[in-house]
Amino acid sequence: MEQNNKKSNTFYAVALKGMVAYPKMVMHFDAAREKTINAVERAVKGDGYVFLVAQEEIEVEKPTEKDLFKVGVVAEIKQILKLPDNVVKVLVEGMYRAEMTSLTDEGDVLLAQVKRVPTYSRSKYNELEAEALVRTVKDIFERYTSFFPKIPRELLSAVMAQSNPVKLFEAVCFNSNINYRDKQTLLEETNIIRKLTLLATFLAAEVEILELENEINEQTRMSIDKGQREFYLREQMRIIQEQLGDDEVDEVYELREKIIKLKIDEKSRDKLIRETDRLAKLPSASQEAFVIKNYLDTVLSLPWGKYTKTKISMDKAETILDDEHYGLKKVKERILEFLAVHTLNPDIKGQIICLAGPPGIGKTSIARSIAKAMGRKYVRVSLGGVRDEADIRGHRKTYVGAMPGRIMAAMEQAGTADPMILLDEIDKLCSDIKGDPSSAMLEVLDSEQNCAFRDHFIEVPFDLSKAVFITTANDVGNIPSPLLDRMELIELPSYTAEEKFHIAKDHLIPKQLGEHGLKGTQLKIADDAIDDIIAYYTREAGVRNLERRIASLCRKAAKKIADGDAKRISIKAKDVEKWLGVHKYTRDLSSDKDQVGVVNGLAWTAVGGTVMPLEVLALEGTGKIEITGSLGDVMKESAKIAVTYVRSIADKYGIDKEFFTKKDIHIHAPEGAVPKDGPSAGVTMTTALVSALSDRKVRSDVAMTGEITLHGKVLPIGGLREKTMAAYKLGIKKVIIPIDNKPDLEEVDDAVKNNLEFVFAETLTNVLENAII
Repeated sequence: MEQNNKKSNTFYAVALKGMVAYPKMVMHFDAAREKTINAVERAVKGDGYVFLVAQEEIEVEKPTEKDLFKVGVVAEIKQILKLPDNVVKVLVEGMYRAEMTSLTDEGDVLLAQVKRVPTYSRSKYNELEAEALVRTVKDIFERYTSFFPKIPRELLSAVMAQSNPVKLFEAVCFNSNINYRDKQTLLEETNIIRKLTLLATFLAAEVEILELENEINEQTRMSIDKGQREFYLREQMRIIQEQLGDDEVDEVYELREKIIKLKIDEKSRDKLIRETDRLAKLPSASQEAFVIKNYLDTVLSLPWGKYTKTKISMDKAETILDDEHYGLKKVKERILEFLAVHTLNPDIKGQIICLAGPPGIGKTSIARSIAKAMGRKYVRVSLGGVRDEADIRGHRKTYVGAMPGRIMAAMEQAGTADPMILLDEIDKLCSDIKGDPSSAMLEVLDSEQNCAFRDHFIEVPFDLSKAVFITTANDVGNIPSPLLDRMELIELPSYTAEEKFHIAKDHLIPKQLGEHGLKGTQLKIADDAIDDIIAYYTREAGVRNLERRIASLCRKAAKKIADGDAKRISIKAKDVEKWLGVHKYTRDLSSDKDQVGVVNGLAWTAVGGTVMPLEVLALEGTGKIEITGSLGDVMKESAKIAVTYVRSIADKYGIDKEFFTKKDIHIHAPEGAVPKDGPSAGVTMTTALVSALSDRKVRSDVAMTGEITLHGKVLPIGGLREKTMAAYKLGIKKVIIPIDNKPDLEEVDDAVKNNLEFVFAETLTNVLENAII
């Protein structure tokens, strides 16, 4: 289809991206789209006129009528220039404003049906208002041009000299780079007053943006210039010092580079950089330079932001605990629960365990196994005898010989920020005039505070919240309440003889054989020999002395083998005394035949359970009561309760009601040099009293334990596991325990449960019926 001449209302249409043409405006644009190039080329072959109209959205590549504004400009093509890559540069001059009535897509070109509309309305306007707008536009345009130094001064002079509103509008609008949507709004407006008002608004907004952009650019430039200046100065200083042969500045430069790379907060980084700046200004031989250098080296040696990436395997953890420790079933269960929580939520806080129990039962080795199971670095911090708060928090770096505290030293030793730290013997912390170290530990073990722990030497906060803390203690009563409140207590019981046997056979003997250079074929220790060592040469809650005795056997065997006296040695029970000397201890005392006034009681000691025969003798006298055997106040009170209860049941057992005035009663617990206390001997004393006063025998194959009340009720006791094991070892057949201790039988070894008959006593009547013949 051929385009008509310029009087026609049909023109090839060119959709402009981000541009708006005006009447009388000379402009150029690049034609790259096929339809645009075709429209230009065909228009040139015709009368040279095209309809220029802006797109509403720049992103649209194939615009239709709905994608274009309605008002555009009919323009004359003055020149075209074909560029590489199929781009045509077009120079046009706007002729008049036109409104598109329809748009036809011919496939390879767009044809627009338009009607000519006036550029300016002929309505009259207020001269004063026009003058005010003219001045406003001139002022804003002057500010606008100040951001563009390349704008010709002649253009600014011509604009400032213009007083005609229409000519001023065209001069400013044609030479301003405002948003194309704003320019389209100005094109569609015909009233010159509103045109100038809108132009002033749009131009003022553009000036504000330019001012803000200029301010940001200036700040950025100043920041870059300052950084570059410092960089160049430092480089120059470093090169100068290298030429002079001085390595001090080079060392400071390296320190600064390391600090910049540290994963710490900006405030801490700024502080450390200030310290390096101070170091750079000081003579290298000065004391202060040495202090700062030592401080920075210590801070940089800490594992800032370094974490282990290993994952916890529950199966592996359970295997490690079982392989390295025998028994301790409940303890292992709790530790596996602890590890399971860490598996599901590695970021959990506040899980601080305190392993409490007698010496030698493996608290420290359990902590090491936990670290191994978690795949964490293991660090042990011994707190025994620590009495200075600075041991925990560190010393101020200004002091001579200052150093970080034990916690920071442990983090440096671990090399990661999430190690497993064992705080060993936390109950041995002491306090004196130098402070209370247990108070300093409060922050270390508080998950809400230790995320920003401040060591006095380090001075910048260090995150301890990712570390796992485990503490150990022998006596929980010595731990201050606020500190104990931050920990979950797991009590490790003393080992029974059965457990000691398995520990010796499966762990201690193989270990000592290896340490003494012996093979399993060279030295064999029989099971009955192990039992004898446990019974006659050790008396402890743990297994340290047992290990020493085994080590002694290994040394003696190694000497014989090295001397050539023997190639293979087998030690049985009958040989133990020859190797280790006479027995250090005897078996527990017990009543081995039915007697009057002698009862097998069960007691708990720090080294395990024991059978304690209690003796009562009733003699003619005046009602005196003698109590011997190093009994404590609680046991003495139990004896008084027993006497009172026996008076209340005298008739039932044929006892003289006036015995307390006619008889002297002597109560004795053997091994008088060993202090004894606790309420659990109440049933034993009562039974012995009834037997002695009624002259009736007590069964020797029965042992008992339990606290009593004045009305004969039997109350629960502790240490059932250890007490029943002692009864089992001595061949007791029946054990009487309080009925409320029945659930505690779950903790008792299976071997004990299978070989003992348990009687659950609710009252003393149940005890006496099963014990007295």
